[in-house]
Amino acid sequence: MIEEKEEVKVESNSPNFKIFDMWDISQIHVEDAGLKNVINLEPKLILKSEGRNVVKHGQTRVNVVERLVNKLALTGHRGKKHRIELGHSTGKYSKNMKVVLEAFKYVEKKTGKNPVEVLVRAIEKISPRDETTIIEYGGARYPQAVDVSPIRRVNLALKNLVHGASDKAFGKKKKLSQSLADEIILAYEENGESSALKKKKESEAQADSAR
Repeated sequence: MIEEKEEVKVESNSPNFKIFDMWDISQIHVEDAGLKNVINLEPKLILKSEGRNVVKHGQTRVNVVERLVNKLALTGHRGKKHRIELGHSTGKYSKNMKVVLEAFKYVEKKTGKNPVEVLVRAIEKISPRDETTIIEYGGARYPQAVDVSPIRRVNLALKNLVHGASDKAFGKKKKLSQSLADEIILAYEENGESSALKKKKESEAQADSAR
């Protein structure tokens, strides 16, 4: 006679914090296998890490929403040069956090889904897998296609999202929060009007031609 063992369910006593105390991210999973270890979705109530993450792979310890907030302070950076694109986006953390909060509310209203999940899906779709670098050999310089590391893929995706939103809001009546929300939704839907998606396709096309 086989004895049936009763399943004992152990309830976790650990608190389940929500982003901005509004959106639950405990059930969100990263579908892209290459990005699972670099997109941090640890539930936190306050998205603010003290100090710089200068240790190896330190960026992976920072929640992906906080990384988006940090990128908003660098909307003026273009390559090695720095130019002021939008005066409303500064290094003030509380100001940038408010922009992201308003953008998430707009995304939720527009899509009816968890905005953090929409952001994660958008990052998966716009993160480039290939790019080009310059190789110098025998005095000659020529482009060479290289694979993009997972951490850099996320950084490029977030940077392109923020740059696209900043360019669409600069000199216009549209707020930065609304343009950021529109850019996230366009990337999530893989719409051709997404600036970040255009950057990805351009990067991969250049890599294909350099192989």
